[in-house]
Amino acid sequence: MQQTMDTPGALERRLDLTVPADAIEKEVQARLAKLARSVKMPGFRPGKVPMKMVAATYGPQVQAEVLNDKVGEAFNSAVNASKLRVAGAPRLEPRKVEGSTDLAFSATFEIYPEIAVGDLSGTEIRQATCPVGDAEIDRTLDIMRRQRATYEDVARAAAGDDIVTVDFTGAIDGTPFEGGSATDFSFTVGQGRMLPEFEAAVAGMAAGDRKSFPLTFPADYNAKNLAGKQAEFTVTVKKVQQPVLPALDTEFAKALGIADGDMDKMRKEVRANLEREVGTRLKARTKDSAMSALLASTSFDVPKSLVEEEKQRLADMARSDLIARGVKAEEAPLPLELFAERAERRVRLGLLVGELVRANGLQPKPDQIRKLVEEMAQSYERPQDVVNWYLSDRKRLGELEAMALEDNVTRWILDHARVVDVPVAFDELMGHNQR
Repeated sequence: MQQTMDTPGALERRLDLTVPADAIEKEVQARLAKLARSVKMPGFRPGKVPMKMVAATYGPQVQAEVLNDKVGEAFNSAVNASKLRVAGAPRLEPRKVEGSTDLAFSATFEIYPEIAVGDLSGTEIRQATCPVGDAEIDRTLDIMRRQRATYEDVARAAAGDDIVTVDFTGAIDGTPFEGGSATDFSFTVGQGRMLPEFEAAVAGMAAGDRKSFPLTFPADYNAKNLAGKQAEFTVTVKKVQQPVLPALDTEFAKALGIADGDMDKMRKEVRANLEREVGTRLKARTKDSAMSALLASTSFDVPKSLVEEEKQRLADMARSDLIARGVKAEEAPLPLELFAERAERRVRLGLLVGELVRANGLQPKPDQIRKLVEEMAQSYERPQDVVNWYLSDRKRLGELEAMALEDNVTRWILDHARVVDVPVAFDELMGHNQR
């Protein structure tokens, strides 16, 4: 086998290979002979089919298989001999060699970059902090009460948190448009379900009130035929209902699973759950900051083939999500370039993390995985069942191993950088609306 290696780019390689024709023919004949011992054809006993018939029937298929195998063997042998780590699938092209019947081809491929992680000692990483005290517990209990609210009709004007039921019609240049009208339509004031101009018009109206007002659709409105256009709406309020929150008493505690209704037990359980949730969100914020610092510290070329594969994967995921939400496949065109920046970041970060793990022995240990499972299980009624559920499935366990590995990498980055604590407001961290 003959071979030559060229370097067209920083990570790109082109390998010219030649596989002897007699080696290919010899392997084809050997496989056909083996096949002839068991092949069945009408009029012949197994193993008695003439070789010419076997070759005529199966020859092209066997020839293709042998060619594929020999090319793969030649390529793998060459890259292993050169100690190259191939990134992505190679692109194979046949070559012509004058006066030779040997199989000649070119393989163009990329290799993984050599990565030297940059110095993080002067890098500032923002570590999010948010203590959990009585005020945060009270805020959480208030939200839980709102989630369990009932509603009663009121005769006053609609305000924030009220549910209003309306009839409305909309028209553009005097012509009604699809989706621009509804009867007995209900929404909660202040939740942002409706456009701000619509909510602002309804707020302050009471049952029986009627109002007409202009509304300009945003330029990036999801219905392209309405984007940027001005419509005239007429709204009639039919009903206003205000929330009635349950009392913060023993019955409320029982509703949260505290069997004896003990209020102190309820607060302790809410605190424990809240501390776990806050801890998880803080860890996610700090991890994002650490990973961004890691990316900024190190520069290297990224294999284009890996970025292309990641772009396709992200596009496929996004398309599947749209289809699951009821969008028809043909109505969900997703150009791969939409995912280019995100794909390159993910590939670059993946290569960096892999190098850190390899160079510093950051693979998670079994006891770390076990501790992570047990911590996650504490928020469930029967923790041991949750632990067993995770540990009994290789895929679920793999997800936890990935989480533990990210924790190890984040901790390594924080140990090698300058960490600055940054307080985060509780409502901002938890994604609550300020009211």
